[in-house]
Amino acid sequence: MLKVNNIVFSYLQETTITKSTFSIEKGQNLAIIGESGCGKSTLLKLIYGLYDLDDGQISWNNTEVLGPKYNLIPGMDFMKYLAQDFDLMPFITVAENVGKYLSNIYPEQKNMRILELLEIVEMTEFANVKAKYLSGGQMQRVAIARVLALEPEVLLLDEPFSHIDNFRKNSLRRRLFSYLHKKEITTIVATHDSTDVLSFADEVLVMKKGTIIEKGMPKFIYENPKNKYIASLFGDVNEIEIDEKKLFKYPHQLKVVAHSEFIVTVINSYFRGSHYLIEALYNDKILFFESENILEKKLKVCLSL
Repeated sequence: MLKVNNIVFSYLQETTITKSTFSIEKGQNLAIIGESGCGKSTLLKLIYGLYDLDDGQISWNNTEVLGPKYNLIPGMDFMKYLAQDFDLMPFITVAENVGKYLSNIYPEQKNMRILELLEIVEMTEFANVKAKYLSGGQMQRVAIARVLALEPEVLLLDEPFSHIDNFRKNSLRRRLFSYLHKKEITTIVATHDSTDVLSFADEVLVMKKGTIIEKGMPKFIYENPKNKYIASLFGDVNEIEIDEKKLFKYPHQLKVVAHSEFIVTVINSYFRGSHYLIEALYNDKILFFESENILEKKLKVCLSL
């Protein structure tokens, strides 16, 4: 089990991470979400041991995670951390980058391992291409393969799919998280993408200004957001006041009906492939809902909550 106990950290005088506590069971996938600058990346670096804590403790299976004050080379051997800059060696091939830390004693096993990882990230055909010729998305996929080469007990991923095209991202996510689950690798993913959370995470941790404000099952938090900030991390959200009570509703939760007291005026329709996202006005506030058909501007529409 990974335990983060009441940790505090600051770069200078202003506190960056405030008294944060949580734990993760072996093999679980925890997603960390929050606005830019909320402390997601810093938290991953602290867990890996790149910085020294001001207070508190981090441990994995009763082994304390220690920072640069205690380790000549920062970082814990049983963890792997994938930063947003990839850190590939540009003048060697993709295969050489992936196998950089693998032993050369058994070359056949090493090559098989490299091919296995390249298949997971769908980069087999680029095995002999030098890294400097790759696109940003391709580099990110190679970097993912490399951190898996020496199979870690704990894997820390910072925005691991941010540079990858959408058409390839979905396939990669399924392959990668399936592999991590099969190998029981404890994974923490800092992300802006709600798909990483809703489809693959066992738990989600919500951060705001260096503080953990919510932790729980993704489905429950999505369906029962405590405030608009949390709801907005999963996409467009409407804040609607009914009988002096605030409700947070996603566009797909508002349905067009024949009659209701909830009447809005259409402003715009945006085609989304399977449906239209409708921008409308209600009590001088903008809200969004979904419709199977395009709706004319200024049309009055009845909605149900």
